[in-house]
Amino acid sequence: MRVLLTAVTLLSLAGLAQAEEKELGITFDTTYVSKYIWHGFNFYGHDNSAVQPSLDVDLWGTGFGMVLWNSLATRSGSRDLEEFDYILYYGNSTFEDTAYATDYTVSWLYYDFIDAPTRDSDLQELAAQFSWPNLLPAGIVPSYYVGKLWPARSGSAALKHIGGWVHVLGFGYDWTIPGVIAGGSEQVVNLMADLTYNDGYGAASADHDWSHATFGASTGFQIAENLDFTPGLYYQVSMDDSVNDDDEVWTTLGLTYKF
Repeated sequence: MRVLLTAVTLLSLAGLAQAEEKELGITFDTTYVSKYIWHGFNFYGHDNSAVQPSLDVDLWGTGFGMVLWNSLATRSGSRDLEEFDYILYYGNSTFEDTAYATDYTVSWLYYDFIDAPTRDSDLQELAAQFSWPNLLPAGIVPSYYVGKLWPARSGSAALKHIGGWVHVLGFGYDWTIPGVIAGGSEQVVNLMADLTYNDGYGAASADHDWSHATFGASTGFQIAENLDFTPGLYYQVSMDDSVNDDDEVWTTLGLTYKF
């Protein structure tokens, strides 16, 4: 936690120089998921849903920010796996106005499983996300996510075999359709597909192989000023039994409020 507090302090100081020009951005989200699927793993088991609230603080438009994320199981059998995640990130763009324009975000994540000892459960991850909005025609946006996972405490016997890398190759497309609400404007449906290579990430038994592919669609509805409702539907093709031996279908229902 000392690392977290130090990093938060440094990020806050980095934004003070721009505080007079831009406002602090705060986004609160709470999402219901019919299954908690994490990098291919069905985290709470078969048909166990969760409520996942989060608070995202954008530090005055500097690109620096921090997120507090929580997952709450809706059934008692999974409540020992409930977690708080603490995330620090920096995002920016480079090569703007060219075909190679790149949006990127670098993040540090701390997974805090609140009902289990830190040495036996908590994890850290360093991750980077890249996307190229101008690279392909027709509005198709390729992306790449890479993450390195390791135990929060060195020498953890319980977690020493679950660290590793994950690589996610993705594509996104914003599909514009006629408004679904009478008198409303056009509706944008966010389509996504990705393919994941698990390189020893998340489980001692995980093979070093292509683990799964995910396909999804979501769309947003503005229901009040600064308040959006976003339903989503996702399907996972599981290719490696060491991560998940079932294909998965799940839904999400999110409410997002921006201050």
